[in-house]
Amino acid sequence: MPASDSRLKVKRDGAIVEVQFRDRNILDEANIQQIGEEIRAIIDAEPAPRLLINFTDVDHLSSAALGTLITINNRVRTLKGQLRLSNIDPNIYQVFQITKLNKLFEIHDNADKARLSFK
Repeated sequence: MPASDSRLKVKRDGAIVEVQFRDRNILDEANIQQIGEEIRAIIDAEPAPRLLINFTDVDHLSSAALGTLITINNRVRTLKGQLRLSNIDPNIYQVFQITKLNKLFEIHDNADKARLSFK
């Protein structure tokens, strides 16, 4: 898939791969599926992935996107990796609290704090 078609911005900081979204609204099923596939390819390319998903500039997230995050989390754990989430909009974070996903994911206020939390 050409990089220009990517729904993600990816940057590497040592062993940590940071992913940001190109879209403010992650609602469209096809885009969510593509995001999931792109992140899975990133995870599968790492021996023990250290993945930081940075939600800067994301305003809306669908329930399908949350499902994809759970799948990503399970894949990272299977590979003995670590997943961190950061910069989640307060309105989106409320959904994480309501669904108890804030207990499943390690969520940080900002990417710097998230990066420091990797072991």
